Amino acid sequence: MKEVNPPILYEDNHLLVVVKPPNVPVQADRSGDDDLLSILKRYIGHKYQKPGAVYLGLVHRLDRPVGGVMVFARTSKAAARLSKAFAEHAQDRRYLAVLQGTLGEARALEDWLLKNPADGMVRVVGPDTPGAKRARLKSTPLCSRDGLTLTRVTLYTGRAHQIRVQHAHAGFPLWGDARYGGGKPGQQIALWACELGFEHPVRREPLRFTALPPMTGAWAKFQDIIEALT
Repeated sequence: MKEVNPPILYEDNHLLVVVKPPNVPVQADRSGDDDLLSILKRYIGHKYQKPGAVYLGLVHRLDRPVGGVMVFARTSKAAARLSKAFAEHAQDRRYLAVLQGTLGEARALEDWLLKNPADGMVRVVGPDTPGAKRARLKSTPLCSRDGLTLTRVTLYTGRAHQIRVQHAHAGFPLWGDARYGGGKPGQQIALWACELGFEHPVRREPLRFTALPPMTGAWAKFQDIIEALT
């Protein structure tokens, strides 16, 4: 198996900010594939020569096929404070996505979502459905070409598969999304966590990190627009 070395964006005694590669699970799952949490624990153990178990707190997640910026906590205090911030949506999370169809103007999407534990699928349901969770985001189109739209997504809630399900429900499924958008084998879903801003859990200073998606698949069609975002 090819060794995965995720780019490190920031590191101190409290935090580790990295770029998650697409198709790497955030934590161990039934596939048995190497996961990002284990990879980073090995990295810390090797770099700082830490014997035994290494602590690294998982405070948020990205779907397995999705790549982009993630933060991990290196202490339990940082983990507790970051988990609270994410639970209260006290951070700024922005994504890039390529949609099927032409989104002409910015759209605020609000739905109620319910995850089926049997198949892991998330569906839009009525607000009175038991277990349903409110989901909110804003999708701002940056460019449309050849029936596809590059959009910037600002996430206001952190529901499972939220960006994918809400856009599909609105009639703009993500390119390459095998679950919700009819993606074809070999296509890489065009969803990327491009920006993450939050308050340092100890020093209380604002931090912001960015990373651009690889210019392959649907991203290549919008390379000039994406690179101009830096």
